[in-house]
Amino acid sequence: MKRSSDVYFRFLQLADAIRGLPSLQPLDPLEERILAFIARTGEQNERLCVRDMMAKEQLGAPATIHTRLKSMRAKGWIMLSDTEDARRKQIELTQGAIRYFETLSKCIVEAAKQGA
Repeated sequence: MKRSSDVYFRFLQLADAIRGLPSLQPLDPLEERILAFIARTGEQNERLCVRDMMAKEQLGAPATIHTRLKSMRAKGWIMLSDTEDARRKQIELTQGAIRYFETLSKCIVEAAKQGA
């Protein structure tokens, strides 16, 4: 007998499998939360600069966030682009990060198919 939660558990299995792919270096849990926040902000067509991100208290201390952003940039997940103010940098997902979210979306669809 299948449970409604089986689809979600299958998705988690598929998502874990793609996290091991060598295309991008893995993220720690806080970096994953930051990446999801950046992605949601981008989907809402809102701009997000480093200073705005560092002000997100729910993600930790500003120094911690700044360190994680530097790490994520070095790992190839995000990039910083110039704005009209040269002192402010816009945070954007890299093509690799976009492909990662596209793959996660496919995992959701696959899990739903298998659960049907």
